[in-house]
Amino acid sequence: MGREFAILNGPNLDRLGKREPEVYGTATLTDLEERVRAEASALGVDVSFFQSNHEGVLIDRIAALADEGCGGLVLNPGGLTHTSVALRDALAGSGLPVVEVHISNIYQRESFRHTSMTAPACEAVISGLGFEGYLAALRYLAART
Repeated sequence: MGREFAILNGPNLDRLGKREPEVYGTATLTDLEERVRAEASALGVDVSFFQSNHEGVLIDRIAALADEGCGGLVLNPGGLTHTSVALRDALAGSGLPVVEVHISNIYQRESFRHTSMTAPACEAVISGLGFEGYLAALRYLAART
C-alpha cells in the first residue's frame, strides 16, 4: 500500500461553516482541507480530497481509489452513515483500510444517529473531535504503512 491517502466527505459537508454552526462550528471544508494538508506534509504523505452529496458518486470514488492503489481512506459519510448498506458494501469490498470520522459526537445527538451502517466495514471510528478527528485518522493510517 502506498503513502497516498484519500479524504472523502459525504452529504452536506460542503456546507461546513454555514450549516448548523452550533453543531459543526464555523470553519469551512476548505479550512479542513488546509489543516489536513499541513498534517499530511508533516507526516510525509500525500492526500487527495473528494466530497459529494450523492451516494453513488461516493461509491464510484471508493472503487476508483481501490483500483488506483490508495493507501487508505478517511471517510465522513455524513447522513449516509446511518442509512447506506450500499456504501458499507463498497467499503467492505474495497480492501482499503478505512477510518470513519464524524465532526460531532453522534452518540450525543438524536437516537437515529447512534447506529452506523458503515462502521463495521472500517478499522476505526472517531467521533466528536471536530477537525482533529481527521488528523488523528490520517496519523493512524500513515503509521500503519
